[in-house]
Amino acid sequence: QVQLVESGGGLVQAGGSLRLSCAASAHTFSIYVMAWFRQTPGKEREFVAAITGSGGGMTYADSVKGRFTISRDNGKNTVNLQMNSLKPEDTAVYYCAAGISFNGYLYWGQGTQVTVSS
Repeated sequence: QVQLVESGGGLVQAGGSLRLSCAASAHTFSIYVMAWFRQTPGKEREFVAAITGSGGGMTYADSVKGRFTISRDNGKNTVNLQMNSLKPEDTAVYYCAAGISFNGYLYWGQGTQVTVSS
């Protein structure tokens, strides 16, 4: 069982930046693909970004490419999402997830709210 706890959400003006962090309780953190998803009311959860266990491979949703950067620190069992040039449409609850591939996530955090005002 892996527990994930997100932090760093908040309110920011359009064009601003936020950095989300996710702390994991896994003893073998580096074996997990880590990802960020987001969800707004009435919509399905949307993929944002993912990173391989070694940190050598990343993938992003087209909507955030060039603005968001995912990174991880396997020594600290954390994964981060640096969000720049934020837009009102980035407003959502952001979730951290852990899995064994880019196609399947086994564990989810509780989410952290990000609100971007125009």
